[in-house]
Amino acid sequence: MKLKVLVIDDSALIRGLMKEIINSQPDMVLVGAAPDPIIARDMIKQTNPDVLTLDVEMPKMDGLDFLERLMHLRPMPVLMVSSLTEKGSEVTLRALELGAVDFVTKPKLSIQAGMLEYANMIADKIRLVAGANIRRNQASPAGKSRKEPLAAVRNKLTSSEKLIIIGASTGGTEAIKSFLLRMPLDCPGILVTQHMPEGFTRSFAQRLDSLCSIAVKEAENGERILPGNAYIAPGHSHLMLTRSGANYVTKLDTGPLVNRHRPSVDVLFNSAATNAGKNCVGVIMTGMGKDGAYGMLEMHDAGAYTFAQDESSCVVYGMPKEAVLLGGVNEIASLDDLPARVLNYLSTHNKSVLRV
Repeated sequence: MKLKVLVIDDSALIRGLMKEIINSQPDMVLVGAAPDPIIARDMIKQTNPDVLTLDVEMPKMDGLDFLERLMHLRPMPVLMVSSLTEKGSEVTLRALELGAVDFVTKPKLSIQAGMLEYANMIADKIRLVAGANIRRNQASPAGKSRKEPLAAVRNKLTSSEKLIIIGASTGGTEAIKSFLLRMPLDCPGILVTQHMPEGFTRSFAQRLDSLCSIAVKEAENGERILPGNAYIAPGHSHLMLTRSGANYVTKLDTGPLVNRHRPSVDVLFNSAATNAGKNCVGVIMTGMGKDGAYGMLEMHDAGAYTFAQDESSCVVYGMPKEAVLLGGVNEIASLDDLPARVLNYLSTHNKSVLRV
């Protein structure tokens, strides 16, 4: 059975290009192309698609309003088609909160040339979205989550020697948000690599900073890593952990893609294994592919304690599964349980913090 895809976009050019891309794939077929959400509602009933692709700025009804209603009434896999702008990135992040599984960005230059160039990527995203677990990707209310930070569970000896290192991909924006919302002000410094394009990571970090008790920012090169702070890898660079004397410091690198990604989770995890070893805790979350699996094994073998998000709470159980299969994971936990499990581990192993 071919994947049935419904395209919703007010641009006739985009609808035509998406039709060409989708129908050229052997495993999918375009069942409809709607210029606005009002027409799309009837098409959904008639065609029962497996995947929707959805633009944001459309006539008659805003894409976000449509998405919110859809995810309440008939949850299904949705791929957002977003503009690579500051406004576009903010709206896309809200769409992911509301239940969209993933997004693709419209090319900056010639739309036709760009969309055709990205045909394989778009097709891969549609396949990925079709297989996602949308039970964990339901609509959430706007504004701050009701989840409060966990009480400080570490002992009174505060140190900058412990670190939490996180990697994620598809579904990771909401998983990371859920984790960071629970972090108390005295938590260790946190480094995060989330697969996102350049231009989206800054908006992501700013959004998290507005919601979380801890400080969250897009990482810069050469920053000292401090407790109560989270540093998000920028979309243009690998984020690495290095040392400068007794301090942990960030390093950004624009080298080649690793596992087809920059930033790469493996790059971050490998640097943590080399420079922090048993002083860090690794967390691998929802995401497609293998990025981070070998790096987590390196962390584990260097003495770090490692966690993987469980299958039932992942949007895509790819990266955590690969890390588990390699033997680099100490504990598997649901997304809801991960923050407490990580902090409880740190509280019971805090004495090792002082070993430099």
